[in-house]
Amino acid sequence: MFFASDNTSGAPAEILQAILRANDGFSPGYGADTLMESVRTRIRDVFEAPDAAVYLVATGTAANSLAIASYVQPWSTVYCHRVAHIEEDECNAPEFYAGGMKLTLLDGPDGIIDADAFEARLNAASRAVHHAQPGMLSLTNITERGARYSVAQVTRLAAIAKAQGLPVHMDGARFANALVAEGCSAADMTWRAGVDVLSFGGTKNGLLGVEAVVFFDPAKAWEFELRRKRGGHLYSKHRYLSAQMDAYLTDGLWLDLAARANASAARLEQGLMGAGATLIHPRGGNILFAEFPRAAHKALHAAGAVYYDWPGDHGDGPDDELLQARFVASWSTTEAHIHQFTQALADAL
Repeated sequence: MFFASDNTSGAPAEILQAILRANDGFSPGYGADTLMESVRTRIRDVFEAPDAAVYLVATGTAANSLAIASYVQPWSTVYCHRVAHIEEDECNAPEFYAGGMKLTLLDGPDGIIDADAFEARLNAASRAVHHAQPGMLSLTNITERGARYSVAQVTRLAAIAKAQGLPVHMDGARFANALVAEGCSAADMTWRAGVDVLSFGGTKNGLLGVEAVVFFDPAKAWEFELRRKRGGHLYSKHRYLSAQMDAYLTDGLWLDLAARANASAARLEQGLMGAGATLIHPRGGNILFAEFPRAAHKALHAAGAVYYDWPGDHGDGPDDELLQARFVASWSTTEAHIHQFTQALADAL
């Protein structure tokens, strides 16, 4: 009954086997391995972007921070949702790597930026020397509240940004989950909608630790290479990153893993509702937020259920107080996990 996060799951056999194959013999380092050339070709094919520049890093924080830093100046501000991952969970890494730029926080339901509010905020932004200059728009898909930006929403927000000369970054730590749920092409969700650079996640979808940064316009490629090296994120034994990503993209494994996670989340959603819990945000992929009494939380924890109390430790209080929690299904979540959990919740309620 482990629903804390999808990055706590193991890795599928295909990934482990690929690493073992890559371990044989010798290989050039720092991204000059032959597997990286395969990764580059596969990503260009997936995104229908033959000129895209593709790089690998080991963490999502590095992917987001270095991608953003490649587009903005220290006097810039990056527009994002107030619960975006780059705001809540990166320990100011984007600001650090971008030389002190700031984030401008926007509102909107379920972690999705309200387009009208963004447009009004951008139109009102001062270009005077005394103020931070508009620099970039960053979208998190899937959002930190489990919802999903549709292609239409990405397109509209990107158009607002582009009208004022701003590039667009997408934090796609769970991009595969969003794509499977949306039922569109990778190109439609990204560059066709106006996205300039994508942090393409792997770690939360079954990889041991690798993310891709995809520049749909390679103009920023060399700057990114320099920033990656200077920032300490150019992996020496790079073939082990490449092996993971290459296997991930082979025969649609990445989509299959995301589809499994989404399907498990859908079953968990049904179980939560059937047991009497209240859902807080719409499910856009494999993340759920639900609310039920403290007594039921106590019973679940005692039964061995692992998930995140939200927004933090529930502490002591009345047993009938309604408290929220976050649940994330992974590619390896099983029917047995879900049944055991929902049965325990139903009994507690």
